[in-house]
Amino acid sequence: MTAQQAAEQVKTRFGNLISEPTEFRGEWTVWVRESARIADVCRACRQDLGFDYLADISSLDNYGEDPRWTIVYELYSLAQRCYLRLKTRVGEERSALPSVTGVWKTADWHEREIFDMMGVRFDGHPDLRRILMWEGYPYHPLRKDFPLSGKPTDLPEVAFSNAAPLEGGPFVTVAGAKGAGEREPRIRIPED
Repeated sequence: MTAQQAAEQVKTRFGNLISEPTEFRGEWTVWVRESARIADVCRACRQDLGFDYLADISSLDNYGEDPRWTIVYELYSLAQRCYLRLKTRVGEERSALPSVTGVWKTADWHEREIFDMMGVRFDGHPDLRRILMWEGYPYHPLRKDFPLSGKPTDLPEVAFSNAAPLEGGPFVTVAGAKGAGEREPRIRIPED
């Protein structure tokens, strides 16, 4: 079975719940229109289509749009040697998806990271807590409305107590530079 055939089988099985499969550079994607059904679709992909490996779950912040987040599931079939991408959207008013840890145990850390960095909750997750930031940290740093300079904190022993300055920081590039080395973001010392 090819990735295209797998995408078409998912569409056939779930009907209007799934978008028409799309291809880009040899990779096939289907959208799950109702985010509350993502675990059902994932379970069918694993049990019926042989996608036994969850390569990744990632998230995109579509700040200013509703629904706000896109969650992307990268599936792989070891037997058929093909990938399938599932995407779904979840909004701020709900901001929760069913966990797929019951389908693939490896979803545990992926879902925890998305919860920690974006604030998207996963219903039914066995241990949904922060994985990178400390417990009690009130923000989600990968959201687009989180400032690049960071936010001040009252915990100086744990993190910086002031927002980090951007001038000369890691996001500085030279606009219009001729060489790749000059265009690469790096710390730059201002010339006097």
